[in-house]
Amino acid sequence: MPIFTIDIHTPQIDPDTYIAATAVVGGQVTIKKGSSLWFNVVARGDCGQPIIVGENSNVQDNAVLHTDHFHPTEIGNSVTVGHGAIIHSAQIGDYSLIGIGAIILDNARIREHSVVGAHTLVPPGKEFPPYSLIMGNPAKLIKTLTPEEAERFKGNAERYVQLWRENYKGRIE
Repeated sequence: MPIFTIDIHTPQIDPDTYIAATAVVGGQVTIKKGSSLWFNVVARGDCGQPIIVGENSNVQDNAVLHTDHFHPTEIGNSVTVGHGAIIHSAQIGDYSLIGIGAIILDNARIREHSVVGAHTLVPPGKEFPPYSLIMGNPAKLIKTLTPEEAERFKGNAERYVQLWRENYKGRIE
């Protein structure tokens, strides 16, 4: 897996993580315990702002994490970022799910226990409260999730931790 230093910044990756062989991680990036970056993920922290992936989160195949020069990219704990999603200088709250192909742009904020639907476009600076179901282009609040509905999505992140620990940890890639 390509992990590289940019300027003086070397990625900080907890040893209890899974980074697929084809993922690319460079610069000012922190990956916390229990998290996973799957095949062809790019986390490129080269613009002076950090990228932080919280504990037990997963960033699925072909997703891109990047920043601008003004805002970090922060992914909370137990977050699932779906295949092909792009998160650019945005904040994602704990226990959220970002759908396949979603795009979340500069200084947008998705609060905890929220779901962003597949192919949703969240414009720069847009904020959503906790427990939001967000869909559309541009993104709109569709409804407020109940705690029971949000709990259903929380299991996604737990399943990915179990998946990499049982099937991928320790493999030479």
